[in-house]
Amino acid sequence: MSQWPDSRITELFAVELPLLQAPMAGASGSHMAIAVARAGGLGALPCAMLTPEKIDQEVATFREHTGNAPLNLNFFCHQPPAHDAERAERWKQSLKPYYEELGADFDAPTPVSNRAPFDSDSCTLIERLRPEVVSFHFGLPQPSLLDRVRATGAKIISSATTVEEAIWLEQHGCDAVIAMGYEAGGHRGLFLSDQLHTQVGTFALVPQIADATSIPVIAAGGIADGRGVAAAFVLGASAVQVGTAYLFCPEASVSALHRQALHDATSSQTALTNLFTGRPARGIVNRIMREAGPISPLAPAFPLAGGALMPLRAQAEKLGSSDFVNLWAGQAVGIKHQLGATELTRQLAENALKILSPR
Repeated sequence: MSQWPDSRITELFAVELPLLQAPMAGASGSHMAIAVARAGGLGALPCAMLTPEKIDQEVATFREHTGNAPLNLNFFCHQPPAHDAERAERWKQSLKPYYEELGADFDAPTPVSNRAPFDSDSCTLIERLRPEVVSFHFGLPQPSLLDRVRATGAKIISSATTVEEAIWLEQHGCDAVIAMGYEAGGHRGLFLSDQLHTQVGTFALVPQIADATSIPVIAAGGIADGRGVAAAFVLGASAVQVGTAYLFCPEASVSALHRQALHDATSSQTALTNLFTGRPARGIVNRIMREAGPISPLAPAFPLAGGALMPLRAQAEKLGSSDFVNLWAGQAVGIKHQLGATELTRQLAENALKILSPR
């Protein structure tokens, strides 16, 4: 498959196909990355919720089954917030009726919801594991850490939700930029502003970033079939990053409740919410999103908001309910399939090329 109109990403990452698997924390791991790599795409491992030991295991598994295939390790770059006891108490009080309804212990200590930001220890891990690509969410780490990553030879990419963020990422040394549209599932990558009104759709964002930067653009958000891949290339992308479509694959590590919600949902049943972590993320609308938000000013700063919801989620899941579960998914959730990740990756490429290079 050499007919791609832009080969910058395949050359930069040394992959056959300009298709990246989105690093979806809690929903994908080495099995998914292996399957995508076997098809010629770029597999990814989300590291923000993993211990260093688990990252070691996952990378070793990937290497064992793929040989020299390139791998993307993904990290968050947020600043851990100071604990605000008053805000945390207001948030938990707002959830008290649900505790009473479900029989959860309201007076028990609130569990800690955490995501590890990229730090010096993460850098040491990169220096030892030497992934071919390192991607970041919520901007970039401090320059001294970024220099250490670059010194390993890894290509560096990060997500931009606006043209301004894309320009900033190029100026700060990214080799490529992910143009993350409003449609995308999971956490917004926004970092220069916390204003949701700055968010635009993928197919409005991609050509503007392509015009404003000189580095390759990777389109992300609302792309779940060959038509979306082809459209991204027509608008100036050099590759696409696919997330939600991979959640339907058997390699996805989503719960049974999440998988059922994916199969039942339509594209109009997702929304941005800050209830589960404290940062806006797109997921399938459920009871807590309808009744408390989906955006609540009471929710503590990222990533602390999820702690008070953990007991509710546990109780609800025992009853077979996803009322308090973060069901991350993008607006392309209505485009469903029954394929494995290897087959899906190949199908996305083949169908896109039929459109881009008709015979």
